Amino acid sequence: MATIVLLTATGLGLGALYFLVAAGLSLIFGLMDVLNFAHGALLSIGAYATWWAASGNLPGAGPGGAGFALAVVFGTAVGTAAAVLLELAVIRPLYSRPREQILATVGVSLAVPALLSAIWGADARPFPGPKALAGTFGLLGARIPVNRLVLIAAALVVLGALKLFFGRTRHGLVVRAGVEDRAMVTALGIDVRKAFTLVFAIGGAAAALAGAVGGLYFGSVDPTQGTSLLIFAFVVVVTGGMGSVSGAAVAAVAVGLVQQFANYYTAAGLGDLSVVVLLAALLLVRPRGLTGRLA
Repeated sequence: MATIVLLTATGLGLGALYFLVAAGLSLIFGLMDVLNFAHGALLSIGAYATWWAASGNLPGAGPGGAGFALAVVFGTAVGTAAAVLLELAVIRPLYSRPREQILATVGVSLAVPALLSAIWGADARPFPGPKALAGTFGLLGARIPVNRLVLIAAALVVLGALKLFFGRTRHGLVVRAGVEDRAMVTALGIDVRKAFTLVFAIGGAAAALAGAVGGLYFGSVDPTQGTSLLIFAFVVVVTGGMGSVSGAAVAAVAVGLVQQFANYYTAAGLGDLSVVVLLAALLLVRPRGLTGRLA
C-alpha cells in the first residue's frame, strides 16, 4: 500500500510538472497554430534564472522562505520576457510561413541550451531550494516528498487562473474570438497581434514556472532539461486535445501516473514506452484527443 501511495504522489507531482509545460504549449499550438519547439528553452531560461537568483545573486532572494519565493517570481518574469521577445522577434514575422516557424523555433531550442552551457557549463547544477521543501511527510505508511505538493499546488493555481482568464476576462475573450475569426476581430478595431503576444507571454510564464519549481523535483538544473520535458509536453498536448487546458491537465495526470507505475512494475525505461502506447491507443479511439476545445 505504501508503495502505491508513493508512486501515486510522485506520478501526480510529475504530471503537475508536465501540465505546467504543456499548458502554454497547448495554448500556443492549439490556438495560434504555432508549433513552438523553443518552448522547452523557455523552461530552461526560467530554471536557470531561478537558480541564479536563489544562489544569492539577486538582492533579497535566497534558498529559503520569502527569498526563494522572490527567486521563483524572478525566474518566471525572465521566462515571460523571453517568450514575448521570441514572439515579437521570431514568430510574428513568420505567422503565414509555418515551415519557417518550425526551423526558427528549432534553431532557438538548440541555441539556448548551447548559450546556457557556454555561460554556466554543461554539467547539472544543484538547485538551492528551501530546507522545508526538502523533507517528507507521512501518508498511509509512505514518506512523500514535500516538494510534490508544491508542484501540484502550482499546477492547480495555473489551471484555475487560465480557466478564469479565458472564460471571464475581456482579453481572454478577445483571444478566443481572434482564433475563430481574426479578420472580423481586426475589423472591429481590436489589435489581434497584441492578444497573440499575450498568449505567448502566458505560455512563457507557465513554462518558466515549471522550470522554477521543476528544480525542486529534480534537485538540479541543466541546459537540456527543457528539451527533455518538451517531448512529454507534446504528448500531453496531443493526448488532451489541441487548445484544451482541461484536457492537458487530465492528460498530464494520466501520463505522469502511467510513467511512474510502468517504470516501477516493469523494466526501467519502459515507462516512456508506455506513454507512447497510451497516446497511440487514445488516438485510435479519439483522433482529436480527450477534447478539442479551449476549456
